[in-house]
Amino acid sequence: MTASQVLVTGFEPYGTTPTNPAQLTAEALDGETIDGVPVTGLIAPSRWFRCIDVVAAAIAETSPSHVVMLGEYPGRSMITAERIAQNLNDSARYGIADNDGVILEDDETVPGGPVGIYATLPIRAMVLAMRRAGVPADISDTGGTLMCNHLMYGVLQHIASEALGIKAGWVHLPQLPEVAAVDENLGHPSMSLDTSVRGLRAAIGAALVHPVDVDEHVHSLLQI
Repeated sequence: MTASQVLVTGFEPYGTTPTNPAQLTAEALDGETIDGVPVTGLIAPSRWFRCIDVVAAAIAETSPSHVVMLGEYPGRSMITAERIAQNLNDSARYGIADNDGVILEDDETVPGGPVGIYATLPIRAMVLAMRRAGVPADISDTGGTLMCNHLMYGVLQHIASEALGIKAGWVHLPQLPEVAAVDENLGHPSMSLDTSVRGLRAAIGAALVHPVDVDEHVHSLLQI
């Protein structure tokens, strides 16, 4: 498949996130061209199911070859490319509602859908490219059970059910320094917006030149 356009999605602030690095990173990349391919940034609403509808509509409008979805994962010190999304939503145990005040507990994103769906982006190539760019990065085997995992699963299922042939996946970002600096977050790792944007440029560049993931070992010290 020839790369035509990259759709990068971010999220509004919600829950305990007053400033979402995913939103700022998507906005920073909007309108850029990476390896000759234009990038469109989209900010998805932090609302269960509505976020999936908005991204699906943007896919229909822009016909991207790649969809790179972004979210924040507090407590992580690196940019992490998610391997798999699960068909489960549970924000109740964290006491986190969406921006409509809705809390889900043990609800499926797609009733009767597959338990999990793998990302189709070349996550090994993306992580290695970010490390070569001087940005700490790793592969993650769990996207959580909040809005990020929900949107990742919903979009991957939409692409598969419609046979769209789009490469898609999720990338989690650490908190911004100004968020990690507030009293209740002291001790949390953080990453500057400039570093996150540099990492995503490298990751997207790798996704564009690797329609099939590289067969290279990605060393890791932690399971995250």
